[in-house]
Amino acid sequence: MAEETEFAMGATASCADGPAGRVRRVIIDPATETVTHLVIEPKHRLGAGRLVPLDLVDATAGDIRLRCTVEEFGRLEPAQETELVDEVAGDLGLGGLNAPMEVASPVQAIVQDVVPLGEAEVGRGDPVHALDGEIGRVQGFLVGREDHRVTHVLLQEGHLWGRKKVSIPVSAVTGVENGIRLSLTKKQVEDLPPLG
Repeated sequence: MAEETEFAMGATASCADGPAGRVRRVIIDPATETVTHLVIEPKHRLGAGRLVPLDLVDATAGDIRLRCTVEEFGRLEPAQETELVDEVAGDLGLGGLNAPMEVASPVQAIVQDVVPLGEAEVGRGDPVHALDGEIGRVQGFLVGREDHRVTHVLLQEGHLWGRKKVSIPVSAVTGVENGIRLSLTKKQVEDLPPLG
């Protein structure tokens, strides 16, 4: 059996010369079922999160090490982009005043996650949907160490059977839009063995 690496959301990642941050999201290529990037956000959200290509990631026993320095990490592509949008304030037709009033246009910042074209993002706490309803929340993934293919989705179940962590084979995943969709029922997921 091929070795697998666990990418748990919230796991700590470090650079060769210091801390990098925590794993916030995983970027997946749905066509090949491979993880392409980890989104790592600096500790205490100081600075922008970065898209870290998987070829810079070494993960062993829950320890995620990046093959780059803190400075190189800071130069990786940002995981979010901010766009400033002017809200246009129209004339305020007050009473019989014909002269348009000057109103300062507030500027609004819109922050969007960066996801490479054709790929999908999955984050901690995204819903997992069985055929008959929501079953739990994403906890992380098991990924083949050599080929970066997702082998299992780690699910944190709660409300129905007491809290347990379950690994769901990727063959049961039918989609990753607005959460993860499964080809299993709640009962079939309940019957899966709990993960250590």
